[in-house]
Amino acid sequence: MFHRLFNHLKKIDWIIFGSVILLIGFGLAVIYSVALGSGEASLINFKKQCVFAGVGLLLLFLFSFFDFHLLYSLNGWIYIGGMVLLILVLIFGETVRGTRAWFEFAGFSLQPSEFIKIVTLLALAKYFSSASYKINQMKHILYTGLIVGLPIVLILFQPDFGSAMIIFVFWLAILGIFGLNRRQIIIISSIALLLFVLSFFFLLKGYQRERVTTFLNPSVGSLDQSYNVAQAIIAVGSGGMFGRGLGFGSQSQLKFLPESQTDFIFAVIGEELGFLGVTLLLGFFAVLFFRLIHWVKNLNNNFAIYIILGAIILLFVQMFINISMNIGLLPVVGIPLPLVSSGGSSLIATMILIGIVESAIVHARHS
Repeated sequence: MFHRLFNHLKKIDWIIFGSVILLIGFGLAVIYSVALGSGEASLINFKKQCVFAGVGLLLLFLFSFFDFHLLYSLNGWIYIGGMVLLILVLIFGETVRGTRAWFEFAGFSLQPSEFIKIVTLLALAKYFSSASYKINQMKHILYTGLIVGLPIVLILFQPDFGSAMIIFVFWLAILGIFGLNRRQIIIISSIALLLFVLSFFFLLKGYQRERVTTFLNPSVGSLDQSYNVAQAIIAVGSGGMFGRGLGFGSQSQLKFLPESQTDFIFAVIGEELGFLGVTLLLGFFAVLFFRLIHWVKNLNNNFAIYIILGAIILLFVQMFINISMNIGLLPVVGIPLPLVSSGGSSLIATMILIGIVESAIVHARHS
């Protein structure tokens, strides 16, 4: 058994693993800093994040051991289980700020939509790995549209616009890689616009609509929403080259910056660690992405390739949206910074995804 374990550990990609650990460590340092500044003597959020990181690491290694081909054969059951979970959270989930998106138990919360992103990724990876390139493209669009349409609708009913948008953008990016013509792009964009308008008026809560209107026209936005974005921009801009130092950021430590451990953690990094800290953070992400791209180019298993492509797109889109929210380029939609922001569901789901990627690398490379 120990010999098998040792052989497996030799085969996994330690560069990917190392970049993940550095990003998690980066996040923990900032979360600890914010907790100290807020006068949180028990450091409960920091301690919870440490527990989540430990659980995530265990799951990463566990999923890396399982042959990823099992995910291909069990794909249908995984997808059905994910949809059942989304239905159950709409019925039995806890409502937080008007959104019914969490299961609560023993002081911890679980957000199913974070795991549904992986379920959707696996379903699309299976489909595209066996589909014929550029043959009946409309069929590909309609079929995969149904795959992503059901979770998007169920998530919008929570309503969680951010997670729904991530899944949609992820689907669009995968289709773009697979090959779309101009007419198909126009049709999909029109449907997306219609869905957004309907969601805006009939599903989103008042504060969620305010986030969008504030972004489109800051002068007519509510004071609260404009204030949040303004404080994030001030925090990022005030860090300078080297930052104010961990625990010494005025915006984050004096509570001017809302949701500083989750949505706006990038602004905290910009203020307390400056341009150097931001560059270091983006450097860790760059190492992770370039290493994943390396395996896309060097593996011959289509299912493995689409899993890794999906992981690249999913992580990059979430990173891009979170950072753009922090500097005023996109409206605030509640998307965490992968592996860095405080939050158990996001961290554990991302670690599971990395575990699946490691499994794909190990078993596809040596099959």
